Amino acid sequence: MYGGDEVSAIVLDLGSHTCKAGYAGEDAPKAVFPSVVGSIDQTGVDDAVKSESESVMDSKNIVRPFSDSDKAKGKRKLYVGSQALEYRRDHMEVLSPMKDGVVVDWEIVDNIWDYAFKERLLIDPKEHPMLLAEPSTNTPLQRERTAELMFEKYQVPALFLAKNAVLTSFASGRATSLVVDSGGGSTTVAAVHDGYVLQKAVATSPIGGELLTDCMMKSLESKGIIMKPRYSFKRKEIRPGVFQTVDVDFPNTTESYKLYSQRIIASDIKECVCRAPDTPFDESAYANIPMTPYELPDGQTIEIGADRFKIPDILFNPSLVQTIPGMESFADTAPSVRGLPQMVIESINKCDVDIRRELFSSILLAGGTASMQQLKERLEKDLIEESPQAARVKVLASGNATERRFSVWIGGSILASLGSFQQMWFSKAEYEEHGISYIQRKCP
Repeated sequence: MYGGDEVSAIVLDLGSHTCKAGYAGEDAPKAVFPSVVGSIDQTGVDDAVKSESESVMDSKNIVRPFSDSDKAKGKRKLYVGSQALEYRRDHMEVLSPMKDGVVVDWEIVDNIWDYAFKERLLIDPKEHPMLLAEPSTNTPLQRERTAELMFEKYQVPALFLAKNAVLTSFASGRATSLVVDSGGGSTTVAAVHDGYVLQKAVATSPIGGELLTDCMMKSLESKGIIMKPRYSFKRKEIRPGVFQTVDVDFPNTTESYKLYSQRIIASDIKECVCRAPDTPFDESAYANIPMTPYELPDGQTIEIGADRFKIPDILFNPSLVQTIPGMESFADTAPSVRGLPQMVIESINKCDVDIRRELFSSILLAGGTASMQQLKERLEKDLIEESPQAARVKVLASGNATERRFSVWIGGSILASLGSFQQMWFSKAEYEEHGISYIQRKCP
């Protein structure tokens, strides 16, 4: 029996907004970068133009099993990492490998992992066991595909797939808890009992940080505020110390890249000024609230009023989306979407009676969206009102925002460095002996 320190496992958490990667046993991920990539269609572009200086993984030299979609995609050049994405290029589309928390484009995932190993962690994946975090709602097919890519392409010595909710639970030192994970693409409520996710009690909602960012953007646009992306202007000194912003025109910039750049700004506004209101949002009560100033990259200062409270309240009351101009596409599904307190209670009620009490008293908040100010207090207050009298409601969230954002990764880091975990790995030898479907037994 050997301790976990000698194995130097790598922990990977590919979320719908950011990808986190680093060594097990450390207290924060070494590499954190966006899960989206820039893609330029190479069909018809001369290969001689390729510059070697950029960290780009070309998709030709990747050997991957059973992919018919590649023929349709043609050749494309993918740019991974925040630096590569901040640099504006002609005809560059911004693509995400995820849809509703599930991987739909494996080529992009492959490039993201490649970038994490080779450019950021500077390791050879053949030498390190991998612990991958996966959504609680992952399908058996997705898990097999993940394992196949890891063993066949990266030749990893061992692999383990752990559910996000379980890792969050471990990060806070509990084996049983109810995890409310609110990330970029969605919010998932999952009950964890003795280190296993109770699948029948998993509730998901499409409201996550990205939807709130969209709402913030549309709401500001409806008030006539234009967010200029960073690449679309430059500052010119007209006389010493006095600058003027001059618009720069790039006709070949794609819509998706422009939107991506604007969303970065909207997301920052959301993180800086928003906080969850103490009581359900009411237009008239918040009409005369003092404004909060925010300076946009191009130097104009905007004032944000009731939106600071209205947008976070969408998590509790999804039908608020219908009051935001331009969000009609989501408004159709809004009535069927439940707020956070309802999801929590629904999830707990699907569990066995004997563990409900314990779940009420250890509700864990995780994910980037959950680190919003006052969210914990508001959720606790709403749950106390709606839960049965006998239940002691306790919502727990790490005081440290970094820990809340990376709780899944931190849980993976703790788990993979435990000595008692080392016999749990799904090794390459087992993969070769039993085949890919064995992963369902090794990683419950």
